[in-house]
Amino acid sequence: MSEPASDTRSTRERILDAAMNIFSAKGFHDTKLDEIVAEGGISKGSIYFHFPNKEKLFIALVDQFADLIERRAKEAIAQETQGIRRVQVALEAVLETFGKYRRPAKLLLVQAVGLGTVFERKRMEVNDRFAQLIKIYLDEAVADGSIAPVDTAIVAHAWMGAIHSVVIQWVYTGEPSKEEIMDALLPLLLKSVGYQPLGAQPAKRSQECRAHAK
Repeated sequence: MSEPASDTRSTRERILDAAMNIFSAKGFHDTKLDEIVAEGGISKGSIYFHFPNKEKLFIALVDQFADLIERRAKEAIAQETQGIRRVQVALEAVLETFGKYRRPAKLLLVQAVGLGTVFERKRMEVNDRFAQLIKIYLDEAVADGSIAPVDTAIVAHAWMGAIHSVVIQWVYTGEPSKEEIMDALLPLLLKSVGYQPLGAQPAKRSQECRAHAK
């Protein structure tokens, strides 16, 4: 007999919360389902009811975090109308989310690497998902004349590569800071498609001007 919908949702969330805690602390390979059972105060049968194995449970965590990132990005985008500005706020929202949820971010970006073909396919699927989101708003920026025509599919995947490389170091080591990443990475990405905000000047130069004014 299946669980009532409300109970099913509650139990699934408890399983995912417990799994996040144990996977984050011990890593995928060293985590045992019995540890997740003890952490969540649930039965092993409940885990198998929702997830047939440990791999499916881990992938559900990846999907959960990817959904969160996409939701935050779309919420930020909804506040803007200009194509290139929508790209900018989406990147800012993604970094904000990674910073706020570093444990699941580390699980997604660090521990999922090298776990085999199933996890690599999932990682590629998530990467493609966000590259497609970037492409949509790059296409808007081309259409409204904010940037010159470019191959937005290639640019979107190149941006994802740059974002992944910088963010994975940040999530793993805590360096550089989110603010430093935004100050350096965002202008670099925007410049790569020929966009330069009016009146913009490099952060270092701006700081020097303020210091001189004092």
